[in-house]
Amino acid sequence: MSERTAAAIQVTDLVRSFGARKALDGLSFQLPAGAFLSIFGPNGAGKTTLLRILATLTAPSKGTAQVFGYDVVKDSVELRRRIGIISHNPLLYPDLSAAENLAFFADLYCLENPQARIDELLSAVELKHRRYDLVRTFSRGMTQRLSIARALLPEPDVLFLDEPYSGLDPHASDILDGLIRSVRDRYTFVMVSHDLDKGLELASDVLILARGKKVLYQQTADLDREAFRTLYRETVGLGVS
Repeated sequence: MSERTAAAIQVTDLVRSFGARKALDGLSFQLPAGAFLSIFGPNGAGKTTLLRILATLTAPSKGTAQVFGYDVVKDSVELRRRIGIISHNPLLYPDLSAAENLAFFADLYCLENPQARIDELLSAVELKHRRYDLVRTFSRGMTQRLSIARALLPEPDVLFLDEPYSGLDPHASDILDGLIRSVRDRYTFVMVSHDLDKGLELASDVLILARGKKVLYQQTADLDREAFRTLYRETVGLGVS
């Protein structure tokens, strides 16, 4: 990323309440297009809530969030065509085959020549030989690899990753690493992670959350890694009681 100009994500005074508890409490930040943001923090910090709001899966209680100029509430239908999501839930149909799952989502995205794209992605995640097998017969790692193919199918502007390495075997992790490297300069990434080393390895920007508030937002190029690790360890002690 040569210049940090156009904003991919703009979050302003974002609040999300669940009863009396605020999962997000006045959060604001701006992420440039082409950046890779890694989000860290203790359990209950608001990381997944933030990701779900940006992915139009949860509405904010107050404040605004925009992704490439699209409001996550007002423009949610259009925005969903421009984002990909990889999470704990693979968002796949277990009684469809790998190829049928991707064909279903290709139809939702109105992709032209979807078969070529499906073949390309099944090869990329090393599942072409299992294209006709039902997803319910897949291992956790294979299911997550197909979920990665699903997320990349429409060539989205932004990829949201919620603990994408969770449950992956080393081979599947290597495949995900390779896929991220291969498309790193084409997309903007936002990843929630508890793996500090992996998160820092991938990130151009980092955000630490605790109790729904921003503890730190900084570019990794300007980061004192040891001071960051110390702050992170201290922040983990601020989990929801």
